[in-house]
Amino acid sequence: MKDIFAVYKPKGPTSNQILTKIRKRTGIKKVGHAGTLDPLAQGILVVGVGRAATKQLGTIVAKEKEYLATIRLGYTSTTDDNEGQKEKIQDITKPLLVHVKNTLKQFKGEIDQVPPIYSAIKIKGQEAYKLARKGKEVKMKSRKALIKKISLISYKYPYLKIEVVTGPGVYIRSLARDIGQVLGTGGYLSSLERTRVGRFTKNKALKLNQIKKAL
Repeated sequence: MKDIFAVYKPKGPTSNQILTKIRKRTGIKKVGHAGTLDPLAQGILVVGVGRAATKQLGTIVAKEKEYLATIRLGYTSTTDDNEGQKEKIQDITKPLLVHVKNTLKQFKGEIDQVPPIYSAIKIKGQEAYKLARKGKEVKMKSRKALIKKISLISYKYPYLKIEVVTGPGVYIRSLARDIGQVLGTGGYLSSLERTRVGRFTKNKALKLNQIKKAL
């Protein structure tokens, strides 16, 4: 087995907590990952074990990623996902299926995206989420994001499930928020599964209890 591999992260733990478990199981201190998954998300976390492996993770971060995302319409969230404080949007007209399909088309290609304030992006040397948790005003700058594919899986109001293939640095939480905004309903990311990172796929990912044996 190579020293770079995919682990299937369950809902609950942070990406760094997964790394801590791998260090304990392998006895190797130098462990890193290629792209964070939020605690409420599950799916592929690409891990490098050892100094030589972790140096290669930057290349893997730049690879395209594939997600299955469920968006909850009718509310907004302070974190743009299920973890934050929700606010119900009043006087909503439930979007028709054709409206949903046309809205999704608007997000294919290169788009302008504002990252969530609860993210690890640094503002003057401090992570944005730490500033937000302290109650400080956080203003995130818009940046370019590449959506290579966006497909409707199912729609039954208030839930909208999509498949998304992205370039690096795309926030699916922001995508969920922006889709809800265009639909006029508000929206936040209800659930997320990352099914692929570059060549690393869900069906070949290891579970935590398989790592020590595989190494």
